[in-house]
Amino acid sequence: MGADVTVVEMMPTIMPVEDPEISAIAKKQMEKQGIKFVMEAKVSKVVKGKGQVTATIETKDGKAQEITAEKLISAVGVVGNIENLGLEALGIKTDRGCIVTDEFSRTNVPGIYAIGDVAGPPMLAHKAEHEGVICIEKISGLDAHPMKRDQIPGCTYCNPQVASVGLTEQKAKDAGYEVRVGRFPFMGNGKAIALGEPEGLVKTVFDNKTGQLLGAHMVGAEVTELIQGFVVAMGLETTEEELMHTCFPHPTLSEMMKESVLDAYGRALNM
Repeated sequence: MGADVTVVEMMPTIMPVEDPEISAIAKKQMEKQGIKFVMEAKVSKVVKGKGQVTATIETKDGKAQEITAEKLISAVGVVGNIENLGLEALGIKTDRGCIVTDEFSRTNVPGIYAIGDVAGPPMLAHKAEHEGVICIEKISGLDAHPMKRDQIPGCTYCNPQVASVGLTEQKAKDAGYEVRVGRFPFMGNGKAIALGEPEGLVKTVFDNKTGQLLGAHMVGAEVTELIQGFVVAMGLETTEEELMHTCFPHPTLSEMMKESVLDAYGRALNM
C-alpha cells in the first residue's frame, strides 16, 4: 500500500506458533515485498513527536538503534478480559489470565461455563463459535461433542497466507512420535503457476508407526481455504493410505495436499 514497514519481533521467528519452515518462507516472501524485520529485539523506549514517533530498539547483542516512523502499532498478543467478573468470589479456577474449562466449556463451578478468549488459547473467532455450540448443547442436555483443541485450524491472513492444524514437525518429535514428513512446493502445481502464485509450501506430518496425520502446515495463496481439508481428515482419523487413494480434482491448488502426503512416503508424482 506504499508504506515502508519495519517489524520488530522478540522471538527468532516471525510466527512463533507456526512450523519454523513455514515461518521462514513467509518471512522471505515478505522481505521480497519490502518489509524489514528486526529479529530477537525489543522496543525499550518510544518518543512521540509532531506527526511522527521514534522507537528505540534493543537487539539481543545489546546494541540499540532508533526507528522513526509516522505510525507505531503495538501487537503483543491477546488476553481474555476476566477482571471484575467476580470469579474469585465464586471460586472459579483461573490459570495465567484465563478461565480453566474442560472439553465441554465447563468451569470447576457447576452451572458456570466459559467460552472464547476468556477460556484460553487458541484465541480465534471460530474456536469461540465452536465452543458456544458445545456449551449450549451441553446445557440443553444434548449429546454434546467434546472440543478437540489440537484440531482447531489457525489462519494468518497475511501475504502470503499461512494456515496450520495439529502438531509441527518439532512438536511431534518432542511428543515422542517417529515422524514422516512430506513437502510439496507451489512451484510444482499448475494452478499456482497459472495464478501467478508459484511461491509456497504444503507440509504434512505423519506418525510413522500408524500413518496418523499429526499436523499440516501451509504457506501460499489461498491456504486458509485449503487447510480445512486436513482438519476434516484429522477429525475422521484418516490415515496416509486413505489420503493417497483419494482423487483430487485437477487443476487445483488442493492437488498439493495429496502430493505432500505422497512425498512423505516417497511417492510424489509431480516433483
